[in-house]
Amino acid sequence: MSKAETLQDFYQRKVNWLPGNLQQSIGHFNVFRIEDCIGPNAKQVTYSRRTFYKISLMRGDNIIHYADKSIKLSGSTLMFFSAMVPYTFEHMSDDRTGFFCIFTEEFFLEKFRTGLSEFPMFGLNAKPVYALNDEQDAYVTALFQKMLSEINTEYAFKYDLLRNYVTEVIYYALKTEPSENVYKHVDAKSRITSVFTELLERQFPIETPSQRFVLRSANDFAQRLSVHVNHLNRAIRETTGKTTTDHIADRLLSEAKSLLRHTDWNISEIGYCLGFEEPTHFNNFFKKQTQQTPSSFRNV
Repeated sequence: MSKAETLQDFYQRKVNWLPGNLQQSIGHFNVFRIEDCIGPNAKQVTYSRRTFYKISLMRGDNIIHYADKSIKLSGSTLMFFSAMVPYTFEHMSDDRTGFFCIFTEEFFLEKFRTGLSEFPMFGLNAKPVYALNDEQDAYVTALFQKMLSEINTEYAFKYDLLRNYVTEVIYYALKTEPSENVYKHVDAKSRITSVFTELLERQFPIETPSQRFVLRSANDFAQRLSVHVNHLNRAIRETTGKTTTDHIADRLLSEAKSLLRHTDWNISEIGYCLGFEEPTHFNNFFKKQTQQTPSSFRNV
């Protein structure tokens, strides 16, 4: 897995120029037509985390690799990409169209106190993909066209307008989801589970072989949360139906698969950064979970 792509990396790769406002105190925002950014000289998008957020309206057939998931897209799709999660695309056709905007968290927080991670599409265990029908496509297209028109004006408050358009896209996407899918903490057990999940996810993605996964057991998490391990285990099992150990193993496995697919690190390096002191321990763990060795999984 490569290092996180910065705004400077993005501009040099995508359009081969750097805007003069990258270091603005209000953060950074820009918007593009997809058609203007593709062509025979377009560079492959690497699988990596970014230091900025992205919202994309894309039409056509594509595959998105997002964290450890691969999602096939067809038709019109609205996608939200967090600065915390690595991703890349496979384009299955050359006739893709649409729009995308990129922005830093500072740009959003200039006027809003709520962090972007509070929104379901940017939070932990997010669903980043929203399929749109023709009417929904037209609505979101109109918002992106307003962004494109506004970005080139000299209007003193244009970034306030642009921030509002971004917010409208976010809330419009939320309207397409059934209300019961919006998670709410109903009791103390749910809150403990949420904090456990956040602590678990904060350790990922693994981006260098020297990075290590350190909270590896239910007891590790209980100590960090200042609760008895039995209380933590009971809360997580009653809230999710799975044990604390199951959640840790599932997340370790998904990261292992991601590293095996998207890096050229050797098996020992991957096992070590995931907290396994010996390569045989990592092999045994992976084979127990998948009935395959890491090497055979990588070579499929």
